Amino acid sequence: MELEVFNVKGEKTNRTVTLNEEVFNVSPNDHAIYLDVKQYMANQRQGTHSSLEKSTVSGSTKKLKRQKGTGGARGGSVKNPLLRGGARIFGPHPRDYFFKLNKKLKKLARISALSYKAKENNIVVIEDFSFEAPKTKNITQLMSNFEVVGKKVLFVVPQSNPNLYLSSRNLPNTKVVLADSINTYDILNANSLFVFESSLNKITSILE
Repeated sequence: MELEVFNVKGEKTNRTVTLNEEVFNVSPNDHAIYLDVKQYMANQRQGTHSSLEKSTVSGSTKKLKRQKGTGGARGGSVKNPLLRGGARIFGPHPRDYFFKLNKKLKKLARISALSYKAKENNIVVIEDFSFEAPKTKNITQLMSNFEVVGKKVLFVVPQSNPNLYLSSRNLPNTKVVLADSINTYDILNANSLFVFESSLNKITSILE
């Protein structure tokens, strides 16, 4: 598959690049994608939630009323989960949500996600560039040139690009990632992938 190379003005450079068939044109594995995204989302959870159970909530353990003769149900302490201010039944406690996935499966998931984007023509190959200064209006103008303002955009850069990162930081739907750190969730979450020309070789060498 061949794609045109664009410059920051949104103009064609009359050059093309050939996408590796083993990375950008495979039969997608939806289950691999599901598992990889599930692991990514699980890893974003802090797992610091906690609740008070009957043994930890403060309150008297004195029996509220006598056992028999009241005509009502038996009453225990004020820490009873059924009472206002009482404990919580089977409440959450701190835990780690991490689960393991094989490297081959994670690799297949990323390849599948990239193949989806390639088939949908949502990959834009752009010449390597860097802004002279970190300004939000620079990245806004670039997105306007490609008519993707307001859409979710992922920039895949070959190496650290501080000015591009700082320029995009104020835009909620724009993200900059390194080619060797690209993940399945970011690929699928973006409407368009702006891949720097020199990032293609890095992506291919990692996933081929």
